[in-house]
Order: sequence, then C-alpha cells, then structure tokens
Amino acid sequence: MIIYGISSCGSVKKAIAFCKKYNLDYDFIDMREEPVGGEKIDHWLSYVDIDTLFNKRGTKYRTLGLKELDLDDEDKHRWLIEENLLIKRPVIEHNHGVSVGYDEKRYLDLFCDK
Repeated sequence: MIIYGISSCGSVKKAIAFCKKYNLDYDFIDMREEPVGGEKIDHWLSYVDIDTLFNKRGTKYRTLGLKELDLDDEDKHRWLIEENLLIKRPVIEHNHGVSVGYDEKRYLDLFCDK
C-alpha cells in the first residue's frame, strides 16, 4: 500500500498510525517533496470522482479564492495537477483500488482480516 499526503496533515497522521497499529506494510509519499502529476491523478480518478479527490475544505482552496471561480471538473483537474495541496488526503493506493480521506471503519473493512 502507498499512502500519499503531507507529513503535517492530521488525516495522514491518523492513516499512518492505523497502519502501524495493525502492522500493515506501507510506503509514504510526501506530496510536498514529490508532487504527483497528471498521470497519477488520472489513475486515481479512474477509482474516485473528482469531487472526492478535490479538497474544498482545505486552507489552500480558501487562500487561492477558488470558491468564487465556480470551477467545473476540467478546471478542478487542472488545479489538482498544478497545486497538489488541493488533493484530499490521504490518498491510499491498495490492492482493492484507491481510497481518499481517513475513515477507520472503511480501513478496517479493506485492510484487516475479519
């Protein structure tokens, strides 16, 4: 499993703590140090819709004034590529696909034996 995010993000910290608690192997990619490009974003979008991946609640969204621009999906896609901090975190690539955001119940269902 690969966790994409930024090390200072609370949701990313929770996802990493979850993996450690349940002894799950993972790699962490800090998107500030290794930004993701359009190919990776398109891959994620084959599993989740753009509104799931595009973070409208974050600081970067507000500071860029994007709410006032009434972005369509194409605009959101361009912004995700240009500014990775608009990606909702964490993004986790795993055997079952891609998960976005921290959700302990979903993680238990996806990653832990029943």
